[in-house]
Amino acid sequence: MVSTLAAALGRKCPRCGQGRLFTGYMTLVEQCEHCGLKLAENDTGDGPAVLLIFVLGFTVVPLVMWIGFAFEPPVWAIVIMALVGVLGTTLVLLPPAKAWFIAQNYRHNPWD
Repeated sequence: MVSTLAAALGRKCPRCGQGRLFTGYMTLVEQCEHCGLKLAENDTGDGPAVLLIFVLGFTVVPLVMWIGFAFEPPVWAIVIMALVGVLGTTLVLLPPAKAWFIAQNYRHNPWD
């Protein structure tokens, strides 16, 4: 079994660490092409999105507020910074977060 962090960052199968996890941006493959683990049956629900909401809300919002108070840019610039910061990091971090949830689920409750 591969480590959950390695599986998440590489977006690889949580059992063998070889097969790819997604066919597209967030669509799971039916099964691992290397070890045959059925991956499409796994459901992470809203877990990855909720995790990112909490993490980004805790980090990006105070950063944008600090920039707003320290440098006093126009309101439209603050809104654009916040949107780009939150949307950009969400789009980058959502697939690894989903892969991490799948790897954690497999580690603690293998579904062979």
